Amino acid sequence: MQSEQLKDIVVKAMDDMKAKDVNVLDVRERTSVTEYMIVASGTSNRHVKSIADNIVDEVKSNGIRPLGIEGGAGADWVLVDLGGIVAHVMMPAAREFYDLERFWIDAPDAVAE
Repeated sequence: MQSEQLKDIVVKAMDDMKAKDVNVLDVRERTSVTEYMIVASGTSNRHVKSIADNIVDEVKSNGIRPLGIEGGAGADWVLVDLGGIVAHVMMPAAREFYDLERFWIDAPDAVAE
């Protein structure tokens, strides 16, 4: 599956769980680690975990196995590594503190198709 399709699946999985402030960054020209960084916020630790779990469920139902999942129960930040896509689901305070988008400030926004 191409990263464009995977990006759309991840964004839809986030939207289905009512993730807040979803930001898709195209980082292909800036790093060899991944193609897209997708950052979203949840309203509680449980919401953050539910969003991340839904991402994992949706990609698995499309035949993709995550390379890694960091964070989990009680976490204010869960990272789902899908190779070409890295999804970060965070509580707003953690998102503001770590300000991941700052690192990719010059990266173009990549809107889901």
